[in-house]
Amino acid sequence: MAWDFSNIDADEVLSVVEADENLGYCLSCGGDAHGCEPDMRKGHCEHCGDLEVYGAQELLLMGACG
Repeated sequence: MAWDFSNIDADEVLSVVEADENLGYCLSCGGDAHGCEPDMRKGHCEHCGDLEVYGAQELLLMGACG
């Protein structure tokens, strides 16, 4: 499956992973979500309502950063 990472800032995701912050990002709108588990998949986005929030570490493993 190919994911669309066009709404995600790869440098920001890497910074979040390195800082060990609990942030996630929505693949639909690019909004950030606080308090996410690193391996979160298909979480609810408070910005757009879609179930497309992924934890920063999960995004890294999915190839969002290069």
